[in-house]
Amino acid sequence: MKEERYRKAVFIVVYRNEKNKIFYLVLKRKKHWVGWEFPKGGIEEKENLLKAVKRETFEECGQFPIKIKRYNFSGKYKYKKKFEDRNGFIGQSFILFSAEVKNRNVKFDKKEHSYYRWLNFEEAIKKLTHKNQKKALKIVHEKISNKKV
Repeated sequence: MKEERYRKAVFIVVYRNEKNKIFYLVLKRKKHWVGWEFPKGGIEEKENLLKAVKRETFEECGQFPIKIKRYNFSGKYKYKKKFEDRNGFIGQSFILFSAEVKNRNVKFDKKEHSYYRWLNFEEAIKKLTHKNQKKALKIVHEKISNKKV
């Protein structure tokens, strides 16, 4: 029987702090599925987690993080279908990080996403498509805002 393999990845809740108000970046996904998400991506071979977070933050929003934090939240999920560019993987495992950025201007990969928005917590939690990302956002928001949700 063939081993089920999960692609190792990072979830990155990207945010900016503007006049003591926190705004979260959500991206409109168009590659593999359609919906709203925050930046995430696979960990490349021989790449450590910190480098993966920095690279994915830059690739998905065109900015380098000024602050990165790892959270005690991880998980995995199966893909709903097979993807040609994910050969041999049945799903993805993830570790949660947050990345603070300075700039509101976002340069995203137009092959993966079609649009982006900066939203407050209440708007972002409603916009996100998947439950695991909603849970990740709650964890990050509670930590950086010091507010229980």
